[in-house]
Amino acid sequence: MKFGLQRKHGSLNSKPVFDAVAEGLTKLGHTVVNDTVDCDVPVLWSMLWHGRMKDNKKIYESALAQQKKVLFLEVGGIKRNITWKVALNGINRLGYFGPLDNDDSRAKLLGLKLKDIKKGDNILVCCQHDKSHQWRNQPSMQIYIDRLIHELRMHTDRKIIVRPHPRCPVENKFKNYKNVELQNPKQIVNTYDDFDLGFENVHAVISYSSNPGIHAVINGTHAFVGPESLAYPVANKELKNIENPQIFDRNQWLYDYAYTEWTIEEIAKGLPFSRLTF
Repeated sequence: MKFGLQRKHGSLNSKPVFDAVAEGLTKLGHTVVNDTVDCDVPVLWSMLWHGRMKDNKKIYESALAQQKKVLFLEVGGIKRNITWKVALNGINRLGYFGPLDNDDSRAKLLGLKLKDIKKGDNILVCCQHDKSHQWRNQPSMQIYIDRLIHELRMHTDRKIIVRPHPRCPVENKFKNYKNVELQNPKQIVNTYDDFDLGFENVHAVISYSSNPGIHAVINGTHAFVGPESLAYPVANKELKNIENPQIFDRNQWLYDYAYTEWTIEEIAKGLPFSRLTF
């Protein structure tokens, strides 16, 4: 098959990943071309229709109209800028990452370990970029947060910490609510775009579909997520349960999650593509 790598619409750190994808697909006998839609399978960076990646939306929609499959690449959450998500037809739960019911071998290889359920005091709201495809049909992030706080206050008096996405700031318009704090994310020194998630003294994390929900589950912190989050099978869904969250068996979920992300070296060997059906 012919794969069209949309390199010019990738993030600034995408080049080595695209290079590895080209190498891996070639090893499996596929043809790789760059920056053209004359292909069987377009290869796109993320589903953030913004900035450098804005034009990916047209390519994605055109591919769907032609009933083509689309291969998506995205920065990973297991080891950010070391592991990378590789999926068909979407990211997070929209995407297909390969067969489920995997054993624990890859989780062990990546050093993934579940922590015991923790107790904490605060509720942490982790926002995301509202130009993402996952945020389609949602209100602006500012309106979403206001509605979320209003609903939370119907069920809890706990302190609420609102942490915006690093590239999607929100205004501090929460003064009408008691015990709500806006906390800007802190970038980890000497990293490209890695931020301190900071789950200390957190009772629950609310994250619609981004990585903090996944990290909360692994960290042993109660997570409340939306239907497109990879954490959805082992996370709470209804805010009315914020004071008494359900506790899930997370083991099989972790084993399967380990197969959503791959290192540059593994991608170059073609390992993630051998699990997908093109």
